Amino acid sequence: MKLQSILPILEELAPLAYAEDFDNVGLLLGNFEQEISGILVCLDALENVVDEAIEKKCNLIVCFHPIVFSGLKKITGKTYVERVVLKAIKNDIAIYAVHTALDNHQNGVNKIICNRLGLVNTKILVPKEKFIQKLVTYTITENHQKLRNALFEAGAGNIGNYEDCSFNSKGIGTYMGNENSNPEIGERFEFVENEEIKIEVTFEKHLEAKILKALFKNHVYEEVAYEIYELQNQHQNIGLGMIGELEIEMNESHFLQFVKEKMQCESIRHSTFLNKKIKKVAVLGGSGSFAIGQAKRLGANAFLTADLKYHQFYEAENQLLLADIGHYESERYTKNYIVDFLIKKFPNFAIILSEQNTNPVKYF
Repeated sequence: MKLQSILPILEELAPLAYAEDFDNVGLLLGNFEQEISGILVCLDALENVVDEAIEKKCNLIVCFHPIVFSGLKKITGKTYVERVVLKAIKNDIAIYAVHTALDNHQNGVNKIICNRLGLVNTKILVPKEKFIQKLVTYTITENHQKLRNALFEAGAGNIGNYEDCSFNSKGIGTYMGNENSNPEIGERFEFVENEEIKIEVTFEKHLEAKILKALFKNHVYEEVAYEIYELQNQHQNIGLGMIGELEIEMNESHFLQFVKEKMQCESIRHSTFLNKKIKKVAVLGGSGSFAIGQAKRLGANAFLTADLKYHQFYEAENQLLLADIGHYESERYTKNYIVDFLIKKFPNFAIILSEQNTNPVKYF
């Protein structure tokens, strides 16, 4: 397969529009016309992983963390990042990263943690903001259903567990065309009053071009009247972290031992025990200190994340148990999820799980 035929599946796995603005996701190295012989999936595309890809005849590496995060001014091989880039280019190996595009996915990094822990009644911990837009347009009654259905097909009208959502209201539209006009109803220089239907639908902002294409293609008017608004609503199915409940509550020490076994942690750093039962658990893979406040607001008894600094443990403030389970440990099962997803999409293609442990943190 050519690389360009694989990219849409990778975007289905982790839509690039879901990624945080600071991130560097998608195709980092590679030629769209390149023929792909196999895919190696890893957490970090390090030099030993590139060697593994060469050995296993895989010329596409799908990694979680982007090996190229900020700009490279030189590629001389002095740093581990530069050495990876040089070796990948020399061996015609493409690299694709998913990172926060999968972090924000409702079935991604944090859902994987929830599944490992058996959490139920899960929902997004920090819903994504400024991601929903609203289209308002107007058309004649005869065009109403065709236009509305086309907008639905383009991805508009999805709200939570519902699809094909819209609001429709009747009103009177007016217009008068000039000498260059070609009106669908009425004549040039004629003042027209006509019954119209106002259609209102919401959509995810990255679909705007697709939505507008459907609007212009299926509208009957020569000039299409429409407005697009950015909404303040949070997207309940896209965002960072998750919160859910254990089926059976545990005491704090039992809970941490349970987490240690399920997430294969060598150690867990935690805040002071409060001698309270753990039932409601918030999780955020990777560096999640920014969500401590949100976990408290939603009534979590425990918050699992990574990279907590000394003073951030004080932010527990006797309200919940903070547990730093390790950055690598919190995301380690992500690559298994990616492999399973790709195997379902490409059942007759070489999809290989990397055997390299890329955790840079060691314990003595």
